[in-house]
Amino acid sequence: MTAAEHHIVPRQPPTSGPSGPSGSSGASGSSGSSGSSGSSGSSGDGDGTSPDDRRRVIRRRLITLTIIVLLIGIPAGYLVISAGQSRRSGKDKEAEAAAQGLREDWPSGMQRRIFELPIPGNAQGVQYYETNNWKASRMYVKFRTTSAGLDRFLSGVGTGRAALETGKVTIGERDIKITGWYFGPGVDWSGTVHTNKDPRPTQNITVNMTDPAAPVVYVVSASTP
Repeated sequence: MTAAEHHIVPRQPPTSGPSGPSGSSGASGSSGSSGSSGSSGSSGDGDGTSPDDRRRVIRRRLITLTIIVLLIGIPAGYLVISAGQSRRSGKDKEAEAAAQGLREDWPSGMQRRIFELPIPGNAQGVQYYETNNWKASRMYVKFRTTSAGLDRFLSGVGTGRAALETGKVTIGERDIKITGWYFGPGVDWSGTVHTNKDPRPTQNITVNMTDPAAPVVYVVSASTP
């Protein structure tokens, strides 16, 4: 066969090959991914919050509530305990004072100023003691003085002899039990109560006037914080 007789086959263009399958696979892939993303978005509780997030929120709220309870409860409990201790301490001090009796001495200058007790300089047999609790502070004082000394004392307190009521005892039963003072019959008693506005003290004054030249003064000066 000669070259002229040889049959020439025309050159064919290249085919796209796997474009068809790849296209179908792409479509299926996109549809699959779109389906999966849709399903994952709808897998929550409907409000976009996962169970883990909700647990964390609940845990934070519980912690906050616990802190608030502690901040309120601890100081309140402390105040209750302190008040109870103060009451017990005050009762213990009063019982101790009653057991020991009045102290044979003068109150300090500061105590006399606080309780407004201007004991005259010529006073004899001065006795005192002080009690404090959460309700009030009290100074108990007993002394003997002269008629002029009594006038100076009453004037220094802010009252006078005219305020003394014959036959009147102004020291209460509670204070009598603590001091052991006697205010029974057979004695010429006179008494008065000098009241001041808080926080200044109020003085309950009772005087043994059996010997007018040497009166014995009993005072309970109470101050409320």
